[in-house]
Amino acid sequence: MKIIILGAGRIGESVAGTLVSERNDITVIDTDSRRLRELEDRFELRGVVGSGIDPDVLAEAGARDADMLIACAALDETNLVCCKVAHQVFGIPTRIARVRSSAFKDDSPLTGKDGFAVDRIICPEESLTRYIGKLVEYPEALQVREFAGGLACLVSVRAVAGAPLVMHSIAELSECVPNADMRIVAIYRRLEDRPDVFITCEGITRIEPGDEVFVLSAREHLPAVLSALHRYDQSAKREVERIMIAGGGRVGLRLAKQLLATGRKYQLKVLERDHDRCVQLASELPGVLVLHGDGTDEDMLEDEGIETIDLFLSLTSDDEDNIMASLLAKRMGATRVLALINRRTYAELMHGTQIDIALSPAQTMLGELLAYVRQGDVQAVHSLRRGVAEALEIVARGDRKTSRVVGRCIDDLKLPKGAQVGLIMRGLPVIGEGETPPSEEIVPPKVIIPHGNTVIESNDHVVIFIPRKRQIREVEKLFRVSATFF
Repeated sequence: MKIIILGAGRIGESVAGTLVSERNDITVIDTDSRRLRELEDRFELRGVVGSGIDPDVLAEAGARDADMLIACAALDETNLVCCKVAHQVFGIPTRIARVRSSAFKDDSPLTGKDGFAVDRIICPEESLTRYIGKLVEYPEALQVREFAGGLACLVSVRAVAGAPLVMHSIAELSECVPNADMRIVAIYRRLEDRPDVFITCEGITRIEPGDEVFVLSAREHLPAVLSALHRYDQSAKREVERIMIAGGGRVGLRLAKQLLATGRKYQLKVLERDHDRCVQLASELPGVLVLHGDGTDEDMLEDEGIETIDLFLSLTSDDEDNIMASLLAKRMGATRVLALINRRTYAELMHGTQIDIALSPAQTMLGELLAYVRQGDVQAVHSLRRGVAEALEIVARGDRKTSRVVGRCIDDLKLPKGAQVGLIMRGLPVIGEGETPPSEEIVPPKVIIPHGNTVIESNDHVVIFIPRKRQIREVEKLFRVSATFF
């Protein structure tokens, strides 16, 4: 696929690196020639110096035969105008824009063909706060990824000694946790002085303490899933009540508003080093204690009772400050800490340290972009393990004659090694097939945990865990509908 990326900042760099690794033809436009040279040295891509709203610059970048434009420059207006030019002058089929303003939504007439002609609006801050909200809701989880609008979820959780499933084999899952249907699709085992090792999930595979376990299940079963792997006493459900946010910028403010909007009685504290910003935060966050201070100030953390905090979030724009504040908060007794880290190398270094979650803004929104890049009827994509693995929700189309998957058992599918069908969502509305049937004919969708003899039906939404990105093309090819399969 030929893709033009506008903006060589942190988001643009992360997107370009991911898409280049998948053998796409990438061209990046930016006004900073030095930044472009750095990207050209690191990745196999082409850089074009200039403004993305200039038709001549877009033409030089190959807009006449491009398949997609991803506009992620610093300014909203640049991204919007670039999409308009790309559509009206060059007819680029797919146009995605990063827009921070809440005035622009996907269903807004301003983003339609008669407006700025944007196919999808992506806001990194919104993606980030929505994702953090899931981690607040499920505090035992390291990651929570949704499919089919939240009907099903993929969670990763650190196995704790004494939990019902730990030190048991996957074959014993139904005996240990009889009240929850789930599918364990991957285990990453931590080894001393070595990178985590991917463990293929088979019936005899045993879950050990410290393993990072990836599990797929229906949303209503998540509490039981997390209890089975992370809690010894299932009655002692962990609730997050006391939250401290270091950094009152765009992300911190948006997250605090989101938490207040849930209606739950969180005890929120926000630390902000800029006095004027503190005044603004206090006016916009009623009931939240806004403190003028720094998350790396040991005395302030002690005065504010850091040892009683259930979740400490360091969300400033400075990676080093976020890392140090999180490590300090953890050392001083915070139950769980999360650090926002923009640099990918820093995020990788923090894996396995005392920081419970090292979160990259680019990674949280990457899946939304990848859903447009993937071939076939892909509904959702989630990049996992810092981009190494992926979970894909893809719709099975066609019939037994035109499809390699429809009408066939799971055991008969020729999946790449290590890839697993985690679950099937059946009965979801079929987009673009005319009118909705009468209400009495509507059957609620259901989540199926498949077995080897489960047969895939047409229009099933199939969630597949893929441990290595190079296997993605094989899965896409498997689900491709052809006029003559035989």
